[in-house]
Amino acid sequence: MPGKKSSKAASMRPVKIQRRPLNYAEGSALITVGNTKVLCAASVEHQKPRWLQKEKRGWITAEYSLLPRSTTTRTQRERRSVSGRTQEIQRLIGRSLRAVAELEPLDGYTIFVDCDVIQADGGTRTAAITGGFVALYDACRKMFREKKIPAFPVFDQVAAISVGIYDGELWLDLDYEHDFAAEVDMNVVMTGSGKLVEVQGTAEGKPFTKSQMNKMVSLAEKGITELIAIQKRTLRIK
Repeated sequence: MPGKKSSKAASMRPVKIQRRPLNYAEGSALITVGNTKVLCAASVEHQKPRWLQKEKRGWITAEYSLLPRSTTTRTQRERRSVSGRTQEIQRLIGRSLRAVAELEPLDGYTIFVDCDVIQADGGTRTAAITGGFVALYDACRKMFREKKIPAFPVFDQVAAISVGIYDGELWLDLDYEHDFAAEVDMNVVMTGSGKLVEVQGTAEGKPFTKSQMNKMVSLAEKGITELIAIQKRTLRIK
């Protein structure tokens, strides 16, 4: 039945964000998107990267990893070096979080946001960004309340979601099964004010049109608006 298919295609999987699941991290969040689960922890260290020593600003960076049995078969730990895929995801998460934070108030500090995938069923990088923001926000709030920084650095929210074309139809929030077989796979990162941070789109076979791209971004915006609302409820912010 086409009606049922369209309704499901345009809907997100169930999303839940648990705030502060960890006792020791300055900020933490466990985000569940369908069967995907990512544990995000924000750690504050009183140091800066060497290349930032002469500048009056701090830094926000991210690390990402798949736990060995987060996938259907065991994934080997990346002990000595990380893969190109992992590096690309870490940079994406870091860029996304820095896009909504002023770095000057963080001068003297580095915030590390570690995103560990407990269970993977598609959309792990987008879930890491959405959950990572919650962890970052709480860490910054703790620093500000303890008067370690002169101003609250986070000025907007950020969230991300996948979208694509599957079986000739636009789909929102692809799980692994749909992502694997998708004709087009796209990840969209957007702020709470509706500004785009990053759009990553790839045609797996047949190229897609500009019109299709715009429709996918619009569908992603619908999902991100819902994610932003979930973040607000989780963090108890207006």
